[in-house]
Amino acid sequence: MDAIQARHAFARDIVAGASQTALTLFHDRDHLEIEVKGLQDWVSNADKSVEKQIRAALLDTYPDDAIVGEEHGSVDGDSGYTWVIDPIDGTTNFVNGTPGWCVVLACVQEGQTVSAVVCDPVCNETYTAVRGQGAWLNGRRLSVSSATSLSSGTLGVGHSNRVPAELSAAMLSKLLARQGLYRRGGSGALDLAYVAAGRLIGYVEPHMNAWDCLAALLLIEEAGGRIMSFDMRRMIDHGGRVVTGCVGVFEEVSAMAAEAYENSAKEDAV
Repeated sequence: MDAIQARHAFARDIVAGASQTALTLFHDRDHLEIEVKGLQDWVSNADKSVEKQIRAALLDTYPDDAIVGEEHGSVDGDSGYTWVIDPIDGTTNFVNGTPGWCVVLACVQEGQTVSAVVCDPVCNETYTAVRGQGAWLNGRRLSVSSATSLSSGTLGVGHSNRVPAELSAAMLSKLLARQGLYRRGGSGALDLAYVAAGRLIGYVEPHMNAWDCLAALLLIEEAGGRIMSFDMRRMIDHGGRVVTGCVGVFEEVSAMAAEAYENSAKEDAV
């Protein structure tokens, strides 16, 4: 087993354990401690506990790997591998008792995501991918939608409070004018995973953080979809725009996103 395969197998195991921890806390929400980080941006002791659990396992087994996570500081490493953690993507759903949240872990090497695990424990669904080996959901190989028009499927449309609301409104307006449907599920990582599974025809958001998107972007690539190219270092350090789609709609989705988001001074394509 090579180094990437070993890390991927390890990632699946630790995400499985962390997801069960998160699910237990989800069913005991009356005892959650919740903090407000910003508008529609919450963190709970569940987020912190799950990330600590994943970090402890990583540090114990791969002490020379770097770690980047949403809730705790970065850890430097010299192995060439970087782990990127989102302990609970979709915290608003989580704290309100709504399905639509997941545990996310990506492994990056030499500017590419090489391993991805996205687990939705409420639905008992685990999405996995290793670069060059396909994307999988509970052992079933994934393929993106075969849709060739925006009117024949649903597009995930996310929003970030880092950019003006008018940009996301412009994207929705362009989509609706093409008789398209949209979804904002509250977890960008899970909606991106749905693109890989063929449930959505694509997903766009003017700004995402690396822990929200890196794992699921690999899922989409490995399921035969397309993603907007980006610089890994900049994405990890600052986040960036995300545009994805199945082959039949990607160019049209990209053109719409470019027009809708063109007035964003902060969010040039990465």
